[in-house]
Amino acid sequence: MTQEKVRRHTRQRAEIQAALADTDDFTSAQDLFAQLKSRGLGIGLATVYRTLNDMVEAHEVDVARTETSEQLYRLCGTEHHHHLICTNCGQTIEIQAPLEEWVKSVAETYGYQNVHHTVDLYGLCPECQRKSQDQA
Repeated sequence: MTQEKVRRHTRQRAEIQAALADTDDFTSAQDLFAQLKSRGLGIGLATVYRTLNDMVEAHEVDVARTETSEQLYRLCGTEHHHHLICTNCGQTIEIQAPLEEWVKSVAETYGYQNVHHTVDLYGLCPECQRKSQDQA
């Protein structure tokens, strides 16, 4: 029998959650830390990382990785979904992808159980495309 981890609801956790709620886009732990410091909150970078990792484990926060493997964080809904992320400005859209039946089929074909997956799509949003064309 597995024990569920007890998650403490601390002031720091509440502040991190509030800061994440200020945007629909993914943000780095470093940027989140800077935002919290600019609000005058006494919170350490290690606490930010530890709390974000705990929130990911609790499925309260989604993680996306940049091309340089930096982890970015975002509050997300509880339904399984995927993301379309602008590589320039970070704008993020939650999308439903027609993958679920395929994933289930592949898992069954090879006898796997409890299969999970992460699919994020990256590209330039229409606004960044316009800005890029205007600068050319």
